[in-house]
Amino acid sequence: MPLTPLDIHNKEFTRGFRGYDEDEVNEFLEQVIKDYEMVNRDKKALEEKVEQLNERLGHFNNIETTLNKSILVAQETAEEVKSNASKESKLIIKEAEKNADRIINEALQKSHRIAMEVEELKKQAKVFRTRLRMLVEAQLDMIDTDDWDHLFDTDIDDSTEVDKEMVENKS
Repeated sequence: MPLTPLDIHNKEFTRGFRGYDEDEVNEFLEQVIKDYEMVNRDKKALEEKVEQLNERLGHFNNIETTLNKSILVAQETAEEVKSNASKESKLIIKEAEKNADRIINEALQKSHRIAMEVEELKKQAKVFRTRLRMLVEAQLDMIDTDDWDHLFDTDIDDSTEVDKEMVENKS
């Protein structure tokens, strides 16, 4: 057990013949007590300071641990966000490709349908042209017939007879 300043102060020495000068020893002991008290105060102050610094060090160690965990969480989150973004971009690209294929297929179908409609319209135009030609030719044939000639040869009095003949021909 270490000595305290009180132990030093209360220390009694045995007296011997022609021993040390008592005043000189007491004076020296007083100096030792003062120095020892000062060393003890300094020691206590330093111990308190070490304790405070250890507390601060513990606090900073906790902060460091927390920051390291936060950095790891941030890195994991960044990787997860990056992975999700990559997956999402792939899905968007796949969806865009599907839409593009669908649009192309619809356009091809529409183009094919329009081409068929154009061909049908061409056929109808040819049929119409043929029928129109036949109608016009029939009308021209009707105009070219001799049935018209006898109208120019008859007189107005004979017109009633012509009317009768036409009525008879129709019946």
